[in-house]
Amino acid sequence: MRLGLSIVSGVSFIFFGLACFFSDVFMNEFDRYGLSEFLNIVGFFQLLGGMGCIIGIFYRKLLIISSLGLSVMMLLGVGVRVKINDTLIQTLPALIYLIINAAIFIDLMIRRKK
Repeated sequence: MRLGLSIVSGVSFIFFGLACFFSDVFMNEFDRYGLSEFLNIVGFFQLLGGMGCIIGIFYRKLLIISSLGLSVMMLLGVGVRVKINDTLIQTLPALIYLIINAAIFIDLMIRRKK
C-alpha cells in the first residue's frame, strides 16, 4: 500500500509543482489565498517533495523526509483554506494529500521501530 501511495503522491506533487510555474489557475488560486509571493517557492518544494516520494521508493530516508515535508505543507494548506473560509469541498484535496503523506510517514516510522 505504501508503494501505491508514494507513487500517487509523487506524481501528483510533481504535477502540482510544475503547475505552480505554468498554470494560470494555480497563479489565480495563490492570489485568492493572498500568498502569490510564495507561489514559486511552494512550486519548488512540491516538485522536490514529489521527486523525493518517487526516488524514496528506493531510498527510505528520502521518503521519510519527503512525506513529512509534504504532510507539513498540506497541513499549512488546510489551514490557509480554513482561514479564507473555503468550503469543505475546496479544502478536501489538501486534506486528502495530508492524510496520504502522513500515512506514508507514520507507516515508515512504525516499521522502522520493528
